[in-house]
Amino acid sequence: MPERTPEQVQREIEQARDALADAVDQLAERTSPKRLADQAKQSLIAKAQSPVGKAVVGGVGVLFVLVVVRGVRGRRRDRGQDVT
Repeated sequence: MPERTPEQVQREIEQARDALADAVDQLAERTSPKRLADQAKQSLIAKAQSPVGKAVVGGVGVLFVLVVVRGVRGRRRDRGQDVT
């Protein structure tokens, strides 16, 4: 293997440093908490707007209303109030 000059070694070190800095910047961008949260939010919105997502959201809404109504009726019954 031919001997490298100090200038060649320095150039190789600078290239390696630049490549490493780019890689670190890319990793920092990919794992950014804000970016990950935005991706999750967009994914949930897209799923909720699909036909299946709308059905799930509607079902959860109906279930929530039933639970609330049942809780209100149970409290009235416990207090001795008439429930119609």
